[in-house]
Amino acid sequence: MRTWMLALMSLCYMGAKAQELNDGPYVLYRGDTIVLSSVVRGTAIRNVYPLTKKGELEVPVCFAAQPEWDFKVKLRQEVVTEPSDFAQPEKLFFVSDVEGEFAGFRRLLLAAGVMDEKYNWTFGKGHVVLCGDLFDRGEQVPETIWLIYKLEALAKSAGGYVHTILGNHDIMNLSGDLRYVQPKYFQSAKLMGLDYLSIFGVDSELGRWLRSKNTIEKIGDNLCAHAGIAPQLNRLGMSLQQINDKCRPYYDKARSTIEAAGEDVSIFFSGSTSAFWYRGYFHEPKATEAEVDETLRLYGVKRIVVGHTIVPGNVGFYYGGKVLGLDVNAHQGDHQGALFETGKWYKIYEHGDRAEI
Repeated sequence: MRTWMLALMSLCYMGAKAQELNDGPYVLYRGDTIVLSSVVRGTAIRNVYPLTKKGELEVPVCFAAQPEWDFKVKLRQEVVTEPSDFAQPEKLFFVSDVEGEFAGFRRLLLAAGVMDEKYNWTFGKGHVVLCGDLFDRGEQVPETIWLIYKLEALAKSAGGYVHTILGNHDIMNLSGDLRYVQPKYFQSAKLMGLDYLSIFGVDSELGRWLRSKNTIEKIGDNLCAHAGIAPQLNRLGMSLQQINDKCRPYYDKARSTIEAAGEDVSIFFSGSTSAFWYRGYFHEPKATEAEVDETLRLYGVKRIVVGHTIVPGNVGFYYGGKVLGLDVNAHQGDHQGALFETGKWYKIYEHGDRAEI
């Protein structure tokens, strides 16, 4: 067997016995090479492969305490920027604010019928929508992102789709606002001889992938964002594509750079007006129903689907069914999502129970 394949297999073997710090994997591009870095049992592991092997390389994602969760993910040849507008699927599953809580996220995907225990896609032509916040607080951020990356490819092969919409914590990690990052990630980056920001930089696979994602999408009757649409954004009258195109170049820029770019950029990143910071559907001063109606009219949808703000009634509808709130406290063991199937809406719990919303 080829030496580089044996090296990949050994990473999972070591990870299964790990009792100390484990993190990764991270894929970075250095000239004509691919560098695969992980931390296994408190030791940095680094393997280098020729860039020509990218089409063959399967990255092992390993779990110390649950080796039965291990999986491999094939690197794609290119990362393509996502569209902003999609037709209405017959079946949709929504979840938000996973924030590195891999175990609960995995159980929720199983409960919703999105995948099986071996990570095979079982959702047919259905669409899965992640309404932001993959980063921070949880202990298995890269593992969670790699699973989404894997399911995205499997879904497309089956005629389905996985949508990843960026949230404020995702933007924070790209732009250097690291106040909520778990200390383990700084420690592991140091062990790997890397700056934390570089592992999600423009020369990393996950960094390129994240930068291809949108801040807002229309999926049939649903307008999907992390936080919501402030009335100030309504007044701009911009298309979704225009909003995404305006935001994308600034995902990884510091606040000072965004402010220097002017009001036509900063409005999309300000806490009171940003689609990934706004809380006006749930906190005072609340959006009026007329403002919600204006968003629905402007984008030709029936509802707005958001995460970001934990409300005791979530997963649930607000504004007479015009807003669907998804965010629940995953860090306290609450894992829920919303399923649209056969014309009805259901709240899905991680152990398989469901209730009509």
